[in-house]
Amino acid sequence: MVVYKYVGRTSRGTIKKGIVDATNKQMAITRLRSQGINPREIEESKSVLHKELSFGGKVKNQDFVIYSRQFATLIRAGVSILESTKILAEQTSSKPLKKGLQAVEEDVRSGLSFSDAASKKPKVFPVLFVNMIRAGEATGNLDEALDRLAFSYEKQFNLKKKVQSTLAYPLILLFLTIVVSVFLMLTIVPQFVSMFDDLGADLPLITKVVMSLSESLQSSWYIFLLIILLFGIIVNYLYQNNEKFNYGFHLILLKLPIFGKLLQKSAIARMTRTLSSLFSSAVPILHALSIVENVIGNPVVAKVVRESRTSLEQGSTLSAPLAKSWIFPPLVTQMTSIGESTGSLDYMLEKIADFYEDDVDRTVDTLKSMIEPLMIVFLAGVVGTIVMAIMVPMFSMYEQI
Repeated sequence: MVVYKYVGRTSRGTIKKGIVDATNKQMAITRLRSQGINPREIEESKSVLHKELSFGGKVKNQDFVIYSRQFATLIRAGVSILESTKILAEQTSSKPLKKGLQAVEEDVRSGLSFSDAASKKPKVFPVLFVNMIRAGEATGNLDEALDRLAFSYEKQFNLKKKVQSTLAYPLILLFLTIVVSVFLMLTIVPQFVSMFDDLGADLPLITKVVMSLSESLQSSWYIFLLIILLFGIIVNYLYQNNEKFNYGFHLILLKLPIFGKLLQKSAIARMTRTLSSLFSSAVPILHALSIVENVIGNPVVAKVVRESRTSLEQGSTLSAPLAKSWIFPPLVTQMTSIGESTGSLDYMLEKIADFYEDDVDRTVDTLKSMIEPLMIVFLAGVVGTIVMAIMVPMFSMYEQI
């Protein structure tokens, strides 16, 4: 959206000055005339105050899920695309989504299709959304395509939240363990170090180790902090800019003893759900695989999807590369193969997604019941070790007294 300054005359004949948002100058003139203002002068504003401040400009998953469901409901109720877009732009609380919908509304008014207008805002409307809308427009089944989209986004959003909540709990407890340990090392342990030095007591090995760590933290805490910050910055940079590092990072996550299986099942559910939605909306299979490869969010899975697309281009099957990969269990490859041979691939993929989404639900519940006591024991063990390192020599001294 661009901000334009204007000078115009109202229907009452008075001169009015102001600003208006629009995608181009012609749209700005059209918007002003719809408000009863006949513009005499109009130009793009160069003022910094009128520049849009953007911090990424992406729509939150939750906001887009709500929008998808509301859009599907309005279209199903017979409301036109233009009117639906206008209504949703007015009521959404997401600023990036509001601006994106306003831009789409203006483009649709000028004669552009909704999918073409949405494709001009890739930060707001994902490629999956745009292509399913385009397929729905081409087949005349836009309401069905929107229903599938809304259902797919809701499933993926709920799945993602469950996985995130499961992973967040141990990370929070690990952070608390580190904070409590550092606090003890910097405040409590030093008070006993001087006492042990004055008494000249013979200290056990565990006490010497804890005292050494405490002294290192006191004298060089900023070095440890700097190392942690640099490590985080380097890892984040490589994750964002280095494909090999990104691939290796996700590969390590998938290989983790407990959480790896959860991430693997989640990725399979997300991939098969997306493919099923695209096939059901009559998106060509090669194009659908290209879309999934770009939106799956996991380079390890994306590589297998790319190999499947190549396999199809060479006249082979979709399931052959899946069967060769350790990521996809026999259930996935067998059901995919059956779907290909019977012409019901979209149905089979949907059933695979249903199965693994339910499996993720069960795994999440099991992990939550296991992680809580394990992390509490871990926290107690770390703190208890520090306390024990202090108390053991004290008990020895009391016995000598």
